[in-house]
Amino acid sequence: MKHLSITAVLVWIAMAFASVSQAQAQSQAGSDTSDLEPLLARLVDASLSEAVELIPQLETQGGRGILPLFTAMFDNSLAVDPESMTFYRLAEDNSATPVYPPADASNDEAVQLLPTVADELERIRVSNRLRVLLRDAIARIRLFEGDAEERSIAAAELLSQMGEDTVLLLREALASEEDAEVREVLEVGIAMNVLVSDAPDEERLQVVPTLHGRLEAPVRNLLNSLLDPNGRNEQNPEVRAAIEEANAAIDTRIRFYGFIEELFYGLSLGSVLLLAAIGLAVTFGVMGVINMAHGEMLMLGAYTTYVVQLVMPGFITYSLWVAIPAAFLVSASVGILIQRYVIRYLHGRPLETLLATFGISLILQQTVRTIFSPLNRMVVSPEWMSGTIQINPVLAITNNRLFILIFSLIVFFALMMILRKNSLGLQVRAVSQNRNMAKAMGIRTDRVDALTFGLGSGIAGIAGVALSQLTNVGPNLGQSYIIDSFMVVVFGGVGNLFGTLVGAFSLGVSNKFLEPAVGAVLAKIITLVFIIVFIQFRPKGLFPQKGRAAE
Repeated sequence: MKHLSITAVLVWIAMAFASVSQAQAQSQAGSDTSDLEPLLARLVDASLSEAVELIPQLETQGGRGILPLFTAMFDNSLAVDPESMTFYRLAEDNSATPVYPPADASNDEAVQLLPTVADELERIRVSNRLRVLLRDAIARIRLFEGDAEERSIAAAELLSQMGEDTVLLLREALASEEDAEVREVLEVGIAMNVLVSDAPDEERLQVVPTLHGRLEAPVRNLLNSLLDPNGRNEQNPEVRAAIEEANAAIDTRIRFYGFIEELFYGLSLGSVLLLAAIGLAVTFGVMGVINMAHGEMLMLGAYTTYVVQLVMPGFITYSLWVAIPAAFLVSASVGILIQRYVIRYLHGRPLETLLATFGISLILQQTVRTIFSPLNRMVVSPEWMSGTIQINPVLAITNNRLFILIFSLIVFFALMMILRKNSLGLQVRAVSQNRNMAKAMGIRTDRVDALTFGLGSGIAGIAGVALSQLTNVGPNLGQSYIIDSFMVVVFGGVGNLFGTLVGAFSLGVSNKFLEPAVGAVLAKIITLVFIIVFIQFRPKGLFPQKGRAAE
């Protein structure tokens, strides 16, 4: 019993200490809140000059929790409900979203206000002087209390601000910063301020290597101004030489990333050409049909995407996943109908086939004009395909082109697997190599022709889905790609899918690199002349078929 009583006393003492500590913490928290609420109440009725004095106090008391309020105030979109003392950010449509007190998922009041209710809020006025204070306060909060990404963004924003206060702030942040990337940006900001200060030339010379090869726009602008006779015009020869070296390194990196960007856009154009030409390569290579209506298969796929989004307007995010198989089925069905009722009767007569398919293309265009009107239609891109991926300050990759590039490669390799691992692929290769022998072996060549034409047309429909994400959908959409598709097929080698892949990316990249130098029209002319000359020396293309298929 004695030991039990001692244990009970010790437990009681521990609980007492815990309750006292909890009470002190609650008291401290309540003190912070009570200190902040009078400041916010004063801010509502304060004049612009009084608000200037309140900002530092709000920053000290509010910390990171006051950041949404400061951001809305800086954007001149802060309003308040005086009765509940809830602060809101006003949107362009005059709806309002609460920014302080911090929104709580369990708080039913922390919801967006409708424009009619938002009209009753009182706006908080902001002056230019107040905006300067807010900008510095936002930068400090993000720099000292944000995560690594926020600290990096805040440090980058301070690069364009020169002055002693900025240097002190950057040095203070650098002393406690552990993230290597953020430290680099902070060191760059300090170096920029030292370079334009009255520091000794030796110290200014030492900080120039920190700016070597940096791609941030404020760094480039500063170095250019130091080399500009009408700007700051650095006078010290050694410092000027170091600045010229750093600027040259920056220009070299910019040219390199410019090359990467042009290469990406060339591959993006090549991926579109690949999708447009891969179906043509199948039909042209197997059946020897010059299908002038192939571009209209792309058009049908694009319009199918438009119709799918009309049918499911509330599910734009998932519309492409529905549009891809739908476009394949629509274009493939039209292709099979064309083959069964027109092309099968013109086998072995290429000129008549060309004229017939050209007439079909005009019929399809006019049909679309009749149903949808001649006006272009816009297809909405899902959120996951919108925006860009910012690699660095001078290089950004658009999501839609990146996804189309990946998608084109998936379609290409899927078609390769079908033709190599599937019974249909075996029959297609047999017919392409020796039609009479395949027929003698019991292969139904008419059926293979129809399925092959449907497969090629269906892939063109899928290409139309991709094109709808890059351009407006119209009746003449396919006409822009039919000539390029034939060039890709002939250049890569008729009937050779790998040649189509190489040809599409080669023409896309070369075209994109030629456009800045000679213009878009002349670039296409040069590409066409090159292919004509190339065909004179290699009439079967880059990768000609071998064996019986070559006959």
